[in-house]
Amino acid sequence: MKDYSLGQLALRNGQDRPEIWVCYKGVIYEVTESRLWRDGKHYEHWAGQDLTSELKDAPHTDKVFEKFEAIGHLKVK
Repeated sequence: MKDYSLGQLALRNGQDRPEIWVCYKGVIYEVTESRLWRDGKHYEHWAGQDLTSELKDAPHTDKVFEKFEAIGHLKVK
């Protein structure tokens, strides 16, 4: 899988480009086709960012990411 920077992830927010991506624990997921991520927003969460710290507020576990294709890794400096 390819490495992406925070800046590249941020562009896939459902507003700047048609792709909608989110990151969890360093893995970037393609969520464009999910009806729950329309326009890059899922409840109070926004696409194009690392959601690792926000999962504790979600009514689901990290198993939810199994539904989506992992397309890359977040490049950490």
